[in-house]
Amino acid sequence: MSLSKSSDLMRVLEAARSPEWTLQLAGEAIVAERDSGVSGLPWTIVARRGGRGMRLSLYQPGDDTSIEGVPLGEVSGAARDMGRQLRTFLEEAPLHDAN
Repeated sequence: MSLSKSSDLMRVLEAARSPEWTLQLAGEAIVAERDSGVSGLPWTIVARRGGRGMRLSLYQPGDDTSIEGVPLGEVSGAARDMGRQLRTFLEEAPLHDAN
């Protein structure tokens, strides 16, 4: 799937919605944030175009998201399928503060 239009990214974002995460478009990326318990320092997962779809990176609270994060994996396929895969990554993210 080629994510050539912002509408494609919006379809991925809409399908990825999860109650514990806030998602938004940031240029050519989807940024997901979850409260870490420390004000202003969320857990962050960034999905950027790459490979056959989008590559996911995890950032701990306070990490600089403009550099490479911890690789989580990749999502690929049609936009809605990619969104569902992204939602699964969000729900299963290895966060140290998750109960």
